Amino acid sequence: MDTWEQAGTDVRLEWGGEGVAALGGACAVLVVVDVLSFGTTTDLVTARGGRVLPVRWRDERGLAAARAAGAAVAGAGPWTLRPSSVTEIPSGTRLALPSPNGATLTAAAAATGAHVLVGCLRNASAVAAEALALAAGQPVGVIPAGERWGLDLLGGEKKFGPLRPCVEDQLGAGAIAAALASHGRTLSAEAALAAAAWAGTDVGEALRTCSSGRELAAAGHPNDVELAAQADVSTTAPTLRGEFLEAT
Repeated sequence: MDTWEQAGTDVRLEWGGEGVAALGGACAVLVVVDVLSFGTTTDLVTARGGRVLPVRWRDERGLAAARAAGAAVAGAGPWTLRPSSVTEIPSGTRLALPSPNGATLTAAAAATGAHVLVGCLRNASAVAAEALALAAGQPVGVIPAGERWGLDLLGGEKKFGPLRPCVEDQLGAGAIAAALASHGRTLSAEAALAAAAWAGTDVGEALRTCSSGRELAAAGHPNDVELAAQADVSTTAPTLRGEFLEAT
């Protein structure tokens, strides 16, 4: 038994790429949580009937393949990684969405052989229900993506630094863990702590005042934070089928 697999519990939680590596072999389902902004943008696109192609960060071959397949590429047109850019995206749009956290981790999670979902605050209950159905009694791993020190997506790229655990993904992961617990599933200590944070926090205020929220607001994008802070307003559970995330 691997200590880091959090064995003996139904719902497990670890951060980032290391979390995918730790839990991927032991969990039937991995839920990637990136609230600001990949998970929220994915929820909005798939809820409108679109499909999202997660592209690893700096993967030029992946972007070229997406273009060759006729997918629109976020940042090369009207749609970007920002949630507010996709609120009116046409149904049926296939959007290649690169990001250093959520998209990159989704691709890594897929390589483990687990079922992969992408969650956020907006769809926490829907994602939990779909994860339970796919897991069929096996463990579910929740992966808060976190941010990266030194990487400024809005003001210009710097260095791709180490993981920065962040408020918004802790709360998003906690909302999903709490929803799983409401179905009678046992939580690891890591998942239970996230669920307790979710239950005891003014989520809207936390997202507005955390570092990631302040960064977006300072760049003139407070609406992205407000969209991301809405809890359980979506019934969509973006699920990876083949290369694309689709609504279930």
